[in-house]
Amino acid sequence: MASSVSCPPPSVRHLQVDAESDGQRLDNYLFRELKGVPKTLIYRVIRSGEVRLNKGRVQADTRVQAGDVLRIPPLRMSEPAPADAPPAPAREFPLLFEDESLLAIDKPAGVAVHGGSGVSFGVIEQLRQARPDAKLLELVHRLDRETSGILLIAKKKSALRQLQDQFRERSTVKTYLALVVGDWPTSRKVVDAPLQKYLLPDGERRVRVTAADHPDAMRSLSLIRVLGGVHVPLLESGSTQSMTLLAVTIKTGRTHQIRVHLAHGGHPIAGDDKYGDFVLNRVLSRSGLSRMFLHAWQLKFRHPADDREISLEAPLPNALLQWGNLHRFF
Repeated sequence: MASSVSCPPPSVRHLQVDAESDGQRLDNYLFRELKGVPKTLIYRVIRSGEVRLNKGRVQADTRVQAGDVLRIPPLRMSEPAPADAPPAPAREFPLLFEDESLLAIDKPAGVAVHGGSGVSFGVIEQLRQARPDAKLLELVHRLDRETSGILLIAKKKSALRQLQDQFRERSTVKTYLALVVGDWPTSRKVVDAPLQKYLLPDGERRVRVTAADHPDAMRSLSLIRVLGGVHVPLLESGSTQSMTLLAVTIKTGRTHQIRVHLAHGGHPIAGDDKYGDFVLNRVLSRSGLSRMFLHAWQLKFRHPADDREISLEAPLPNALLQWGNLHRFF
């Protein structure tokens, strides 16, 4: 039987963001400040609007600034305390780059970058377990759970702030590989479509294209390069499905941006369980595709210590390479 946890009666709290936390994502800031509060509960009160930033509603991925004031609602320990939960297993991931400031890994598909929202642990918790002597390990940016590829992790606060500034200022160059349904026209090289976040009735997050003058519209720009067409065998029917391999460079880093932009263009990503062709996805699954075909392929940024350009590339996972018979493109 789990031991009971004695807690003072919950009450409203007000937190002022200090200089050290300037530029942090709201969820990461609250994880550190609200020790002992389950991450799922923190995400829930953010989504419900109970967390207020300078008296206004806020999103989990909002960047807090020094001097901001956060109102935190009374938080009851309605879920097991972290001490009752099993620790994350120690795990290292394939390294693409590492020095004293940061490391870059090749994240596998199916692994969340962090715990929360129904996920007990993710990449960052497993890395911290694997590296107990590390003074700091913090995510610089995010990848969807279903997306594989390059993920940056800072080992110093100074590196974290500098790298996050680059992502926020859009000075990094991020290119993904996506296999989409149908024949994407080679002439369509830009998708400039504003995006809006919304919630399903069960509270799950979604994103959709919206009008530019919508009050929640976020400018979103994706650059598309066609690498080539393929015909994937469908085992059930003996026919093939035409698809297009795309290199997508995002100029804005919106939630689900590539997935929504490509689906909006009439060519959803193969295997996308949120915005894809669900009937075709089931056929593709039975034909050997076990995941969404989206991969964070290339990343360019300036090193936070000496400003030299770093260019990284994570090869397309072999399972995707073989399934789509894509060897000729690489």
